[in-house]
Amino acid sequence: MALWYNDRMGLLRIEAPRIGEESRCSVDIILFAVIIFVASILQTSTGFGFSILATPFLLLLFRPAEAIQINLILSLVISAALIAKIRKDIDYGILKRLVIGSAAGLTLGIVVFSLIDIVYLKLGVSLIILALTVMLMLKFRINQSRGRDLAVGGLSGSLTTSIGMPGPPLLLYFSGTDTQKAKLRGTTLAFYLFIYSLSLIIQVIVAGTSKTVWVSSGMALPLVFIGLFIGQRLFNVINQRVFQIFTYIILIFTGVYMLIDSL
Repeated sequence: MALWYNDRMGLLRIEAPRIGEESRCSVDIILFAVIIFVASILQTSTGFGFSILATPFLLLLFRPAEAIQINLILSLVISAALIAKIRKDIDYGILKRLVIGSAAGLTLGIVVFSLIDIVYLKLGVSLIILALTVMLMLKFRINQSRGRDLAVGGLSGSLTTSIGMPGPPLLLYFSGTDTQKAKLRGTTLAFYLFIYSLSLIIQVIVAGTSKTVWVSSGMALPLVFIGLFIGQRLFNVINQRVFQIFTYIILIFTGVYMLIDSL
């Protein structure tokens, strides 16, 4: 019998499983493991990617609140594990403004999560991501400013508590300002440490939590730590050009997947 705790996925039942149910359970477990492993490598090597890659797939396996909370917990673990290594790369001025901007965004995001159908939210976000990614690929660039730092922090905060994905606004903004990869990774991971902690607290208070969230997160930790090890080594060999290509791929994948999933 599969050691799983998500009744929605038909796993860990007391009664004997129906024909075909065991194979479905196995596929779900494998999919979960692959998602967490690949997303952990991506997050560690680029500073982005865990929420962007994992959230859409976790929503296929778990209820929305559970998927978002699992994502928040594991992303928080990654940021906490890396903070000592990336401290020297953090731009503390930008980080401070992102944190300030996110305060209003966090509140807005939880209101959106509670009131708006997630399908419509994902549709709108996907169209914005795709449009802005095309602009970046066409060499559209913007200048970094204090006001834009605050605005991006607000957008990131609202997306964190609504769909568990703070990355797209940051990735689009830093790509548009040609931020160097080390500074980009360090600043975003430090921001995530704050935003994920606060978002998880808000999510648990407003939406509640479940045993599924914590057991599934605990089971995923070994894969996260292996991903951390591999991702750190990839970061050391990826040059700026390859890093930029990775960001475009991540953004396009996210936008297309969310668009298809919302139709």
